[in-house]
Amino acid sequence: MTSAQDIKQRFGIIGSSPELDRAISKAIRVAPTDISVMVSGESGTGKEVIPKIIHQMSARKHGPYIAVNCGAIPEGTIDSELFGHEKGSFTGATASRKGYFEVADGGTIFLDEVGELPLATQVRLLRVLETGEFIKVGSSKTQKTEVRIVAATNVNMQTAIQKNQFREDLFYRLNTVQVNLPPLRDRKDDIHLIFRKFAMDFAEKYHMPSVRLDEDAVKLISAYRWPGNIRQLRNVTEQLSVVEERRMIDAITLKNYLPNNEEKTLPVLYDDGKTASNDYTEREILYKVLFDMKKDISDLKKLTQNLTKGELNFDEENEKRIDEIYSEYDDVNQNQAILLPSPSSEQTEQTRTIQAQEIKPQESLSLQDKEIEMIKNALEKHRGKRKGAAAELGISERTLYRKIKQYDL
Repeated sequence: MTSAQDIKQRFGIIGSSPELDRAISKAIRVAPTDISVMVSGESGTGKEVIPKIIHQMSARKHGPYIAVNCGAIPEGTIDSELFGHEKGSFTGATASRKGYFEVADGGTIFLDEVGELPLATQVRLLRVLETGEFIKVGSSKTQKTEVRIVAATNVNMQTAIQKNQFREDLFYRLNTVQVNLPPLRDRKDDIHLIFRKFAMDFAEKYHMPSVRLDEDAVKLISAYRWPGNIRQLRNVTEQLSVVEERRMIDAITLKNYLPNNEEKTLPVLYDDGKTASNDYTEREILYKVLFDMKKDISDLKKLTQNLTKGELNFDEENEKRIDEIYSEYDDVNQNQAILLPSPSSEQTEQTRTIQAQEIKPQESLSLQDKEIEMIKNALEKHRGKRKGAAAELGISERTLYRKIKQYDL
């Protein structure tokens, strides 16, 4: 019986982690059968090699092998791609066309990103799995196909089923045997070996000496999480091979090619149940509160200026809007006061300095004072004539007279 080591040599697979050997051994065992296989794993883990192993180790190895990326085919044409179509079945169908299931008859078809299939196509696929039958688009004739299906996905299928994005019955038909490929971060001992293989490949491709890593760089590359897995490692190796003049790569140089995915991106106002000890974070909170206060005051001043210029009528609706601004202002500051940590004496002094610099209210924000000021301006503009002043303010002459008496103007 063929061993996992023989398969790795034959298909150019690098690594000796137990999880990888387990996945290859399972693929070897299921290959002689015709049962459906689901290959799972993160994006970039090399899932496409498992269907090739299964096909080459099966009795179908002399039959056709077709790999289909389900996520790359538009929803409107995927049924035609998979099952074919008849001439005139839709606009642009100028001739009959065979689908992948008809072409792959007697062989193996690999459905990559099977979780991206539309629900209507999933129903057709389920029928192929259950009966081996399919119908071309635009046809009423049932055709038979004898094909081995291997599917792959990097999404959580149980979550997709719960969201009604994938049929549960189809999942269990595809998932008769599951082969899971481990992410690169779980194969730390293999990372440097894979890097060296890629480095030699690119040295041959670009006719240059192979890049190497010093001891610190090896530690760095092994400790990195590699969210893009093997695909990302290959990309980084190619960049180093082409861009760097020095063939010995140190950790500092390597770090420039590794995106920092370890940084936390928590919101500033984050309460983890502990007293904040980072002064910089507390200053950020204080700055945010002060800037919000400044924005609220600016909005209120703009509204009152528009009222003064006569661009808005000082009626009940605008009075209500001003009250809403004040209410929102109070609510925001109350909520922020709850979230703010107790500042130290040094931070309190800093806050006073910031307030003195950022918020310099040189005029009263009292609504009564503003109303008196607007009435005075209107009367002055119309030389004491109440009728013109009332029209300017957007209120009745009687209301203006009452306010003049009220404010003793």
